[in-house]
Amino acid sequence: MTDSIEHPPEARPLDFIRQIIAEDLRTGKHLHPVTRFPPEPNGFLHIGHAKSICLNFGIGVENNSPCHMRFDDTNPSKEESAYVESIKKDVQWLGFDWGQNLFYASDYFDRLYEYAIQLIKLGSAYVCELSAEEIRAYRGTLTEPGKESPYRDRSVEENLDLFQRMKAGEFVEGSRVLRAKIDMSSPNLNMRDPVIYRILKVAHHRTGDKWCIYPMYDYTHCLSDAIEGITHSLCTLEFEDHRPLYDWCLDTLKTPCHPRQIEFARLNLTYTVMSKRKILQLVQGGYVEGWDDPRMLTISGLRRRGYPASAIRKFCADIGIGKKESWIDMSVLEGAVRDDLNETATRVMAVLNPLKVIIDNYPQGQNEELEAQNHPQRPEMGSRKLPFSGEIYIERDDFMEDPPKKFFRLGPGREVRLRYGYFIRCVSVVKDEASGEITEIHCTYDPETRGGSAPDGRKVKGTIHWVSAAHAISCPVRLYDRLFLTENPDADKGVDFKEHLNPNSLTLLDTCLLEPSLGKAQPGDYFQFERQGYFCADLINSQPGAPVFNRTVTLKDSWIKTEITGQK
Repeated sequence: MTDSIEHPPEARPLDFIRQIIAEDLRTGKHLHPVTRFPPEPNGFLHIGHAKSICLNFGIGVENNSPCHMRFDDTNPSKEESAYVESIKKDVQWLGFDWGQNLFYASDYFDRLYEYAIQLIKLGSAYVCELSAEEIRAYRGTLTEPGKESPYRDRSVEENLDLFQRMKAGEFVEGSRVLRAKIDMSSPNLNMRDPVIYRILKVAHHRTGDKWCIYPMYDYTHCLSDAIEGITHSLCTLEFEDHRPLYDWCLDTLKTPCHPRQIEFARLNLTYTVMSKRKILQLVQGGYVEGWDDPRMLTISGLRRRGYPASAIRKFCADIGIGKKESWIDMSVLEGAVRDDLNETATRVMAVLNPLKVIIDNYPQGQNEELEAQNHPQRPEMGSRKLPFSGEIYIERDDFMEDPPKKFFRLGPGREVRLRYGYFIRCVSVVKDEASGEITEIHCTYDPETRGGSAPDGRKVKGTIHWVSAAHAISCPVRLYDRLFLTENPDADKGVDFKEHLNPNSLTLLDTCLLEPSLGKAQPGDYFQFERQGYFCADLINSQPGAPVFNRTVTLKDSWIKTEITGQK
């Protein structure tokens, strides 16, 4: 399910990219911007990609202009159609639509090959027989110039012949590559005769066995942008050093369209990893349940955990677009999710660690229905009926046999308010003889306090949630915490990042009791379990009439006090 896209508030200042675009439009350089989101289909998208999606598609929304969805599918050994479909689903779930502008780099393989032929004819590309190790050795260092390949001065005719034979499958993988002929003494290592084609005898998920040579990303990307008429090619800062190569390809080939590459700082978020390679290690190593594990910050994982698309878009807008790398604390993302769900989530009652309460003076066999608000600040969301009986369950943590001074919940001789119900007072405790564990407590209730207030004006300091024992449904609940214990799992280069995994990132609860209305929850529905946090019916494991809930995010302590207990 997707939701509508909000246009950015008029008062929000334009980031530096939008300022560039606005100036280009003002001067007439472009009639409208054309951006693109160019994922490689070799994994699932994560929260870092969401920033780029919101930027590129957001510019399209703001200017009523196209944003292309283009898959840079130039490495068939790591790409799958399943990744393509997951990426499309993620972008649409975030609320964006590419319309008719769905493209693949593989759409342009024939044209890219012809461009390579053109470079050879211009004397700007050559077939090289150095091994990958030799190419790295010849490349030089940041302080030493590279050394020219012994094959660099081959004739145009010989290069054309060899390249065509590469295409025909005559040579084995790794035996030859096509390199751009630029400058082996350039201070920019990317300009030292980069490889632009290599032999890969691997079937492609779209073109099958048609090709056994595939273009490299840097070569493909700029030409795909030019072919599609992209005006502003937006990418993260690690591509800044690649921009001279981007421009060199387009200038050398004199393409009619020359997009402008602009770099921005990628999203660095604490307590997670953003590398697809490392995410793949977690998946393949069984450290998580899959790409969509709710502990993962993949978009599919966030969706399954219950993060609203609108909250992710708001988070991306709030952190902004900058030129310098910085770190965003995970609490900022969690705060955006809380703020969103606080406005929209229906309030319900759920007891995660149940303790039975028997109300001794409640009429035996009687049941009644209490009126409960679906949202305390939004009366338009209506109300629901909560069944009540003489046996209920409360949270085990809401009772202490010997409570400290500032414990305002239930204890021997103490009186509390049941949310939407009555005042109850504890009169006795029953324990297991062997373990000493409390198995049930006995209380009395004041029938004059229905609805939560006393006619005599007496006050209680605590309000607790509950469910009726006769009506509650049993439901598994999964409590998720951050996947890593340290803010930057990659900080210590001498330690495997997996050493920082949080062993308590998932807690399974199988004895939870929920109010009966939650039995109708559909996969993806989200709620606030009062005093517990925000929870979502799992998209995979939930079935009609048998939901499984994931905790999306905890509540703020201040919200628990003001919304439930009345404490300040």
